[in-house]
Amino acid sequence: MAATVFMVVRLHNLFAVVMLGGIYSLLAAALLVVLDAVDVAFTEAAVGAGISTVLALGALALTTSQEKESSPRPLFTGVVIFVVLVTGAALIYGSLDMPLFGDPAAPIHTHVADAYLAEGQAATGAPNIVTAVLASYRGFDTLGETMVIFTAGIGVLLTFASIQAGRKRDDAAGEGEGGE
Repeated sequence: MAATVFMVVRLHNLFAVVMLGGIYSLLAAALLVVLDAVDVAFTEAAVGAGISTVLALGALALTTSQEKESSPRPLFTGVVIFVVLVTGAALIYGSLDMPLFGDPAAPIHTHVADAYLAEGQAATGAPNIVTAVLASYRGFDTLGETMVIFTAGIGVLLTFASIQAGRKRDDAAGEGEGGE
């Protein structure tokens, strides 16, 4: 995954960047499968590698596949590096008190997981514990995620509709000028 990110940063061909982004999403999905988060892996593969790649390729079809060369401003580059370092340090500091990976004494394993497993089916009526957690215990969370995806889809459709309307308007203006 790190090699993919390094290549994305170094390339100027946007088509290759989009393809590597899809590969990165598939690698992330594979990692999530290894971590036993199969439901999240499916979502990552479908949205990250599938839909996002198709939308980015559609955007490239409407634009160009080469990045415009620009000279970096030294002051701006220094500010960006400073912000990245401060953000990275804050993230590392914030993760220092996290439990070790796979620690059976971690809060997630001592509080809600046992209750979900013991009482989930009786409390929700769902035969599958994953369904019970997603649909009942995290129902508002799932609804929020669905609304985000729905809103993004509407935004994409409106963007494509405005592009089509602009093309039709340009075509109609071109016909009016050529016919006289």
